[in-house]
Amino acid sequence: MSDSFFTIGMAGHIDHGKTTLTKALTNIDTDRLKEERERKISIELGYAPFDIGGGYQVSIIDVPGHEKFIRQMIAGVAGIDFVILVVAADEGVMPQTREHALILSYLGVKNAVIAVTKCNRVDEEMLELVESDIRDEFSGTTFSEAPMYFIDSLSGEGIDTLKEGIINRLPNVKQRDSVQKFRMPIDQAFTLKGKGAIVRGTIFEGTVHSGEELFLLPSKHSVRVRQLQVHKEIVDSAYAGQRAAINLGGISSNEIQRGNILSTNPSLIPTKTIDIVLQVKGDLGYLLKQRSRIKFHTGTSEIMGTIVYFDRNELSEGNLENILCQIRLDEPVAVLREDRFIIRRPSPVETIGGGWILDPQGEKYKFGKGTIKMLQQKMEGTMEERIADTIRDVKAATILEISGSIGASEEETKETIDSMTETDNVVYLNANTVSLKTVILAAKEQLVAYLDRYHQQNSMRLGPGKAEVLQSLKQSFPVLLVEHVISHCLHEEIVMKIGPSLKLQTHQPSFPKQWEKRMQNVVCHLSKSGIKHEGFDEMCSQQGIPAEYKSELEKYLIETNNAITLEDGTFIHWNVFKQALEKLYEETNGDLFNVQDAKAILDLSRKYCILFLEKLDALSVTSRVNDQRKWVNHKLEQYLERE
Repeated sequence: MSDSFFTIGMAGHIDHGKTTLTKALTNIDTDRLKEERERKISIELGYAPFDIGGGYQVSIIDVPGHEKFIRQMIAGVAGIDFVILVVAADEGVMPQTREHALILSYLGVKNAVIAVTKCNRVDEEMLELVESDIRDEFSGTTFSEAPMYFIDSLSGEGIDTLKEGIINRLPNVKQRDSVQKFRMPIDQAFTLKGKGAIVRGTIFEGTVHSGEELFLLPSKHSVRVRQLQVHKEIVDSAYAGQRAAINLGGISSNEIQRGNILSTNPSLIPTKTIDIVLQVKGDLGYLLKQRSRIKFHTGTSEIMGTIVYFDRNELSEGNLENILCQIRLDEPVAVLREDRFIIRRPSPVETIGGGWILDPQGEKYKFGKGTIKMLQQKMEGTMEERIADTIRDVKAATILEISGSIGASEEETKETIDSMTETDNVVYLNANTVSLKTVILAAKEQLVAYLDRYHQQNSMRLGPGKAEVLQSLKQSFPVLLVEHVISHCLHEEIVMKIGPSLKLQTHQPSFPKQWEKRMQNVVCHLSKSGIKHEGFDEMCSQQGIPAEYKSELEKYLIETNNAITLEDGTFIHWNVFKQALEKLYEETNGDLFNVQDAKAILDLSRKYCILFLEKLDALSVTSRVNDQRKWVNHKLEQYLERE
């Protein structure tokens, strides 16, 4: 791809010659509707290829000039890179000229020329007055330094000079990014017989290919590109800055409307609450009070909503340059940070202001200085600061979630995050999820504090299971983050894992001081008793140990390898078990033996002998061979060597 792609808007008051000038430049009449030709006014957006060569592919959008069609005008100029502001020499600057210029300034369109049309209708003196009037009108605005060209579209006078002026300025116009994820707001949708749904729009960013899968937003409907056209020519790909017509599969045109977006960008998350930076220029005809109803224009969409202030009760109070406020929409819209917007009053109709989107995923905030300070930080913060703020709020997030929150591309977000990892500010938890080092330290402190508290309250236990730790800490931190911290603490040997239990490295299970002597008595008695004894519960009762401590003592003895349970739950000391095991092995000479042999050697009743042998089977120390058992030597050694 070597060409540069741009879209030029043709703006100005009704009947000032925009459509005629477009035809003079492109040889195409953009008034295609029967009603437009009969009434000789533009109602819908008109498009034409502007062939200027030199490696440039340029489209011209002719927007309606009548005040009734401002919605169409805003939809048309939303994606332009350059504007030709048209002023008729015989009328000068008119109301819609001013409103179009104001809307363009709110949308951040800075590249412009002024075309003074119908010059053959006035004399030289009048042309000088018109020029002076235009310069005075736009003094201090985007258009104050715009070159001015005097033309007559019908005779062709001045057209070549205007073309040359546009060509000379295009190298200074920043080209749209074709590398980013594809995004195209739709300004037309219709059905073509035999083809199905067709949509048109100006590609804001990225590249789209024939056969590609896209999402229609805000519905999130999956669609497929059947065919692509750029100015009626079938192409395999279309790029940022181009006008494109896309034949879509998987959807009908009645499911699509102007304002919808086609995209491959997963960061575009539909929202109804948007933090904005609003600018108001000039006097308003009416007050716009707190929670007034407004029309919100962004991209090609127009949605009703409510404006919410946090530092005033009506718009006229205080600073009008950068008003930090919020729009709550009736319907969802998919936008990114720094997208431009226009706000208009529905009745009486008036353009209020415009600006840029601060946070696409706004929340409900309290009225007051605290909220303004927070929004100010959002507005002035660097990308690194905004990423850090986002992570700090949720503790851990995917790159996709962060990019959606801060309104940046996924690629730009990842690049910034990668640079932040170099200073250890950001840590990857896995390939796609990150957290802050400070958040990880806080989670580590909470893990250590939780284990320490657990050990104090349950001194005889090794520690809680991992699932129990995750359940407790997930109230404060995402599970993935807690798992990362546990793994890190195990690696640093701050925490140890013994069986299913986690414990601090410094913790050793011990008896509670108030019951220490009595519990030692139970353990001593258990170690002197044989396999058959009065029972562990009875031993605890004899020492006056409460039932809740009895179960804790039992767990303690098992976890510390001081006791073992037979198959019916009979509780015996490990030394008793080991001595019986050694005796049985020695007296069978490590050979095959049966129940009768074991019964005679261990001097046990048949019941307890079988329970003991079944335990050996369960531990894989022995295995059955018909009615006999044989020793599994490698397993046997593990138990004989254990202290």
